[in-house]
Amino acid sequence: MRIVDVKAYPTSFPVPPGASVTLGIGRAVKRDAVVVKVVTDDGLVGWAESHHGRSPGAVAHHLNTTLRQLVLGLDATDVIGVWTRIYQMQLGSHGLGAATAIAMSGLDMALWDIRGRATGWPLYRLLGGAGRPIPAYAGGVSLGWQEPEALVEEARALVAAGYRAVKLRVGDSPARDLARVAAVRKAFGDELTILVDANTGYRVADARQVMPGFEAQGVGWLEEPFPAHDHRSYAMAATFGRVPLAAGENHYTRFEFTRLIEDRVISILQPDLSKTGGVTEALRIAALASAWKLSINPHTSMTGLNMAASIHFLAAIDNGGYFEGDVSKGNLFRDQLVSPAPYQIGPDGCVRPLEAPGIGLEVDEKFLAAHPVIEGPGYI
Repeated sequence: MRIVDVKAYPTSFPVPPGASVTLGIGRAVKRDAVVVKVVTDDGLVGWAESHHGRSPGAVAHHLNTTLRQLVLGLDATDVIGVWTRIYQMQLGSHGLGAATAIAMSGLDMALWDIRGRATGWPLYRLLGGAGRPIPAYAGGVSLGWQEPEALVEEARALVAAGYRAVKLRVGDSPARDLARVAAVRKAFGDELTILVDANTGYRVADARQVMPGFEAQGVGWLEEPFPAHDHRSYAMAATFGRVPLAAGENHYTRFEFTRLIEDRVISILQPDLSKTGGVTEALRIAALASAWKLSINPHTSMTGLNMAASIHFLAAIDNGGYFEGDVSKGNLFRDQLVSPAPYQIGPDGCVRPLEAPGIGLEVDEKFLAAHPVIEGPGYI
């Protein structure tokens, strides 16, 4: 079973003002994705997602040219061999470039989808897992910088839907961030798990101000207060309180995660299967983290492909934590690009992996044709 074609589709849709969310990196004006299709010589088709990297056209072009030429003719079931070839020809000789790690993630994920379709097994079973419940939190591009009263009402609907944990967007100002967290805690009490994500919007002084307050409110983790490479600021922030620090969605491959773990500063690891090197590499990262007794809580918020794959992955590792449920309004990549729905939240606050072969989703190619890439920044 040989790879005969690789095609990446950069795709976008505008976010209407009423559905736009403001985060630590700005206000969302569009949603981007890169959808990957791999075809074998016996007609099997695998679908997956490469993260857009805020430059979807460039990521797709890299896949459609360099990476495609590197893997054509290779055995589609040899995920390790394909990964190793790209590592030798791209990552290993030109550094751990984000563009290649992101692009190859979708390629690898699509090969796992093909393996599942070839065997008739859902991905979680192919990975050695079981169809067990996975705890989920309400996240994605949602729960932004609105007034506390409005934030409480948004969270109320999510709790009513079944979520027992929510992730609030911080990184605004210490005072306003603390007010929002306090309002949600007051409204729902200690039964609701509150997580916070600064989207790299904090300075060290901000973290020093908010950490005691977050600790007092029982916040479960503070995610990405700083850029991924700012190791010194993370180390300083870890001394400001006992709220665990979380990061990983912008760290690529097990090589970057090795330092993240060995620094002993960040204890919540969040690799993204569409960014860090695909399913193959995420399994390696999970095994590395397991040796340190650290949990894996994947980042996922773009298309249903990565969402469904992340649940399969969590069902197959021994140190899986939360699944990030995307509860953003009007995400067409979740609601229209794929079928069936990538997941359902249950009354127990959990999701379960799909049972169809592979990732378990079909892609509407007409949707891709109708939603070409929109060039430019996704946040302003």
